[in-house]
Amino acid sequence: MLLPKTNIEKKLAKAKLSSDISEKDRLKEVYTVLSNLDNELERIAENISTSNGTPNNSFNIDLLESSKIYHINDIKQICIDYRLRFLDTKYFKGEIPSEALSKIKILEKEHDLKIKGFKIIAPSKLFKLEDKDDPLLFAPIGNGYHYLIHQWGNDLHPLRKMLMWPFKSIVNLSILVLLLSFLVTLLIPDGLFSKSNSTTEFWIINFFMFKCIASVVIFYGFALGKNFNPAIWNSKYFNS
Repeated sequence: MLLPKTNIEKKLAKAKLSSDISEKDRLKEVYTVLSNLDNELERIAENISTSNGTPNNSFNIDLLESSKIYHINDIKQICIDYRLRFLDTKYFKGEIPSEALSKIKILEKEHDLKIKGFKIIAPSKLFKLEDKDDPLLFAPIGNGYHYLIHQWGNDLHPLRKMLMWPFKSIVNLSILVLLLSFLVTLLIPDGLFSKSNSTTEFWIINFFMFKCIASVVIFYGFALGKNFNPAIWNSKYFNS
């Protein structure tokens, strides 16, 4: 005769019935636990939304993952290359996911402290309106070092670094304008402006195209208050 299989759920329910804790007390304890958890997450969310950039948090260095520790120079370089901003989270207009809040709570429990001074890396538009690109949430450690807590959203476009290269400096932008004016000049049909197709005519047209494109770029830059990547990576101003 085969013995019947043991149903663990039924055994667990039976053990629950024989427990000294009543259903009412059990529900009360669960409610207290969940209420405390909600209060903790609300406090963390409030700290993030009002962060002003505390110089450091007293982490236990032995408990930190070294791969998640970044110096301000590394952060600055990435922000310049990809035209991102590194600002206090109070300027961030996107939504902080619950997963990030949970990670902060775990860190606070492990290190026995309340983390403050949160900062975030994100595209400029995420500091004005909601979007889905990938922000990175940091907490300052001190002496220019920051600890990466959480990253969420979609990855940046694979060509973003290349697309943002012209905005790294005026030299880069000038090179781009020169290349564009040269390509546009090559696309102009022969004899459109004169019957002769001399080298001199080509460079005169090229110079004219350069002035036209440069004028548009300068107008766009001044009209929208744009600036180069090194000047805006940690700027809190809208028109940067």
